[in-house]
Amino acid sequence: MSTELQSFIQKYDLLGCIQCGKCTGGCPVTVRTNLNVRRIVYDTLDQDMLDELAKLPEIWDCTACNTCTVRCPKGLKPAEILIGLRNILVESGEIQPTVRDALESVFLEGNPWDKPRATRSDWMQDLEVKIVEPGEKVKNLIFVCCTIAYDPRVQAIAQSFVKVLNKAGVDYGFMGNKETCCSSEVHNLGEEGLFEMEIEDNTELLNSYDAERIVAISPHCYDAFKNQYPDLKAEVIHYTQLLKELLEENKLEITGELPQKIVYHDPCFLGKQNDVFDEPRYILNHIPEAEIVEFERNRERSLCCEGGGGRMWAETESLGERLAEVRVRDAKELGVSLLAVACPFCILTLDDAIKAKGFEEEMRVVDILEIIVDLI
Repeated sequence: MSTELQSFIQKYDLLGCIQCGKCTGGCPVTVRTNLNVRRIVYDTLDQDMLDELAKLPEIWDCTACNTCTVRCPKGLKPAEILIGLRNILVESGEIQPTVRDALESVFLEGNPWDKPRATRSDWMQDLEVKIVEPGEKVKNLIFVCCTIAYDPRVQAIAQSFVKVLNKAGVDYGFMGNKETCCSSEVHNLGEEGLFEMEIEDNTELLNSYDAERIVAISPHCYDAFKNQYPDLKAEVIHYTQLLKELLEENKLEITGELPQKIVYHDPCFLGKQNDVFDEPRYILNHIPEAEIVEFERNRERSLCCEGGGGRMWAETESLGERLAEVRVRDAKELGVSLLAVACPFCILTLDDAIKAKGFEEEMRVVDILEIIVDLI
């Protein structure tokens, strides 16, 4: 057995796999792709197969949604094995141009969208935003997320959050252009060297602030900081946890009525990855006159939108109806007018799905912050 294979087996505890198939059986993308997680895990035990497996196009179908990990009776993390195979490909340089460009952009500009670092805070224009400097004491240090900072469709999430924070009198601060990519998706794309470098740089930056908590707007940033940054000094929370706290302490009150039917979609990186299920529902249930309903597949069974796992930048050979389209079709059958989420990736994928299905006149996908900002 080669040193490379032995290291791979030990890192992912491959010998602990009992080949029960629950990973493949539970994987949401297997219904429309050739991805067979169980088979790939088994084949990685063969040295002659390792490099060949890394070249399989279906390893890029994985969205890192964590369903396989939730269902694994041995406590293994099958998705991480697929990411490990991606790492082999990244190290060989044989990656898609879109993946290469995203990784290069993170290295050069601190974001995967090929946008200038100096324009990261342009979304703040005309807003009363509190910017804090390293060493400055602040209770809540807000981390925006690259996608929210640069994508016009989801910039409204951060803009709404600023208005909510100001309304509630929260002690907060943003980092402005000092903020850089959390690199959650760098990890998911398989660039472990860059990810480790970003962890080191971000840890130094975030720890330079005298902050009690880091409040991540995106579940992807929240998951990365909470689970993959071992040396952060501050507690890491998601914005829905902060809003629930503000509502409980009567520092924020939702007074405006919204007589609409709303369904909440659990983002994988918030729900399955971190068990944050109740806080978003707590907020929505405080909206006067709103009727809150549930998907049949909710909470840890929530259907992935396919936005995670680096899928924003990786082309796949998937077949059939996209999962986001299935999700909006389910929402239509519930008769909702608002599809509420708490993740920028979910907004982008579900918004595209609504357009693809021609449901624009029947429903909208909105972040929870976008809903409540006009009701407080």
